[in-house]
Amino acid sequence: MNNTQTPFPAIDSLLMLEGPEGPLEVHVEWPDADQTAIAATAIVCHPLPTGGGTKDNKVVTTAAKAFRALGMPSVRFNFRGTGKSAGAFDNGIGEVADLMAVVEWVRATRPNTTLWLAGFSFGSYVSLSSIGLSRPDYLVSIAPPAGRWDFDALVRPGMPWLVVQGEADELVDANVTKQWFDQLQAPQARYVSMPETSHFFHGKLIDLREAILAWAADVRRA
Repeated sequence: MNNTQTPFPAIDSLLMLEGPEGPLEVHVEWPDADQTAIAATAIVCHPLPTGGGTKDNKVVTTAAKAFRALGMPSVRFNFRGTGKSAGAFDNGIGEVADLMAVVEWVRATRPNTTLWLAGFSFGSYVSLSSIGLSRPDYLVSIAPPAGRWDFDALVRPGMPWLVVQGEADELVDANVTKQWFDQLQAPQARYVSMPETSHFFHGKLIDLREAILAWAADVRRA
């Protein structure tokens, strides 16, 4: 598996990278031309494939738009067995390997940029599971499914970290997520609880975007 010969595209592009089980479908998007660029790259991981999650999920695309508003390109990709990506669902284990293929490509092709890593629901579990390997500079976890996946073995994030959780989440118990977050006592973490907000942030996507932008502004000033 060698993606170092695949350049990071200079314009919005759909491309296929080599993953552990074959091709991975990847979507790169750049900020608007009038946006001030920063030396950063964002990767966003999508929710559970067996529940219909893809790189085009509205929460995923909202997070990607927020990163582009900050001046960095966003990278969304389909985990194995989703869309045009080869392979089959692997309960988070193989999906970490998929993510690492994308991370390694970004690091090889954009070596002088910071890495912002985000995930929604199952995607947040995968991104959190990867941090010992992916070593992101910044981390965003949206509706992390504590209580539904094994979060006990996850490494405590040591980088600036944002968790956004809806209080009316019908799939993830917000109380369990908050308890898990508090127990970690992560040194550079922020927890944002959004009232009257469902798992898929229906009617709250702008609020989600603003939460990411506000946090990013603070950590970049720090």
